[in-house]
Amino acid sequence: MSYKTLFFAALASILSFGAVAADYDVELAASYAKLFAPAKGAKAGKALHLIPPAKFIEIVHSGKPMATLDVRTPGETKVFGMTLPGSLRISADELFQPANLQLIPRDRMVVVLCQAGVRATAMGTALRHVGFDNVYVLKGGFKGLSGALNCKVANPPPKTTAN
Repeated sequence: MSYKTLFFAALASILSFGAVAADYDVELAASYAKLFAPAKGAKAGKALHLIPPAKFIEIVHSGKPMATLDVRTPGETKVFGMTLPGSLRISADELFQPANLQLIPRDRMVVVLCQAGVRATAMGTALRHVGFDNVYVLKGGFKGLSGALNCKVANPPPKTTAN
């Protein structure tokens, strides 16, 4: 291979890489940069609205108004699901349809969950990106919740008051 051929091959590679690198939605990227700007250091999870299972259980026991949004498939939710008041089941592939977005409450915390937290993280992030500021994600999903939940945690003793 001649130097001239090698030079033009390298130049073509560089130019094609440059075209790929600049071939994205600049405005959308800027909006994500703003969304993720607070996600730094030890507070990244909180900035991303991730809730550990223990905190979720604490919120449930507190009686604070909350809704859950299960984004698993219909086959997954047929076997087991969330039974808390205000629970919604909308699979990830149908979540962003206008009629389904209207079902998501804006007046209280909404916790998105799935089997292990991956889909919930994607859906929760996207929901926040389109304007649902009250959306949080259950870290670890149902798997994380079942690991943190046992009969003592699920059934705390009643609070007593001193006379």
